[in-house]
Amino acid sequence: MSADRARHALVTGASRGIGFSVAQKLLAQGLNVTLMGRGQAGLEAACAKLGHPDRVGWVSADIGDAAAVRQAFEQAQARFGVVSVLVNNAGQAVSERFDRLDEAGWHNMIAVNLTGTFHCIQAALPGMYEQKWGRIVNVASTAGLVGYAYVSAYCAAKHGVVGLTRSLALEAARKGVTVNAVCPGYTETDLVQEALDNIMSKTGLSREQAKAKLAEGNPQGRLVQPEEVADAVAYLCQEGASAINGQAIPVDGGEVMVG
Repeated sequence: MSADRARHALVTGASRGIGFSVAQKLLAQGLNVTLMGRGQAGLEAACAKLGHPDRVGWVSADIGDAAAVRQAFEQAQARFGVVSVLVNNAGQAVSERFDRLDEAGWHNMIAVNLTGTFHCIQAALPGMYEQKWGRIVNVASTAGLVGYAYVSAYCAAKHGVVGLTRSLALEAARKGVTVNAVCPGYTETDLVQEALDNIMSKTGLSREQAKAKLAEGNPQGRLVQPEEVADAVAYLCQEGASAINGQAIPVDGGEVMVG
């Protein structure tokens, strides 16, 4: 990377929620940012909202498709150079009783939440190793640290993300690349809005009552905000975070305490 060229960050699931907030933070830190997702209209709208068209771009890919991911990375790197910072934020959660969970639902949760992370890391890592510098931050979940009822496949996938983070961190430790995870608790995003809809339909609670029920697990009595998760991610991407490696950091108001 030339001395006068800004580092390049690629953020998956970046058109809204946590991913969009992360893109904002990294842009403010001076990085060029590529937003990656599946919906062209949402990506274009997010880029327009971020501004700085000379420093922000988008690519579309299904992260469950290795070939599509490789092609998207090639497109992104043709514009901004090697991906030095990778934030794996794309994810999906479906609530279902384990005995009613079919194999297709299981495979979908693994593909979106774990295999997609694998594909993106494999696309980014060679360039990081070549330049001897890189930051990989996987947005996991407190579901990667503890269990939650009715989301067994999601929990299994997010536990896999945390395990992948720790294993790869050891491999990359002497190559200038750090690998960490942030593990948000219930965060005020579209994903949680879907969870609220599910609670309301099954319990008859109002939206505010359902929201309060989700917030009960947070000792602060509230939902985490996307910007708070983004702050943790952005710190891990900085030069000064070079000694932080292989960590799974809860962003949850104290809900999960890991010794």
